[in-house]
Amino acid sequence: MKRIVDNSKQNIIGEKIKEARIKAGMSQQMLSNKLELMAVYTCRGSISRIETGNRMITDIEIDAISKILNVSLDYLFGRE
Repeated sequence: MKRIVDNSKQNIIGEKIKEARIKAGMSQQMLSNKLELMAVYTCRGSISRIETGNRMITDIEIDAISKILNVSLDYLFGRE
């Protein structure tokens, strides 16, 4: 099945992830390492692409990132 993308962004939460990561004083590599401890294997480069909106993000990654950064899903989706 062909994927339909109507704009250049692949996700809508990347900017919020970057904001929360920086506020937590964490580098992309540190976030990647913590994700790995939760058996969510996302390399530093993938985190960079997620933050810039150039990569899709799975629900498993979203859940783990929200737990690691101690932010709500509503925050990541801009609902609070």
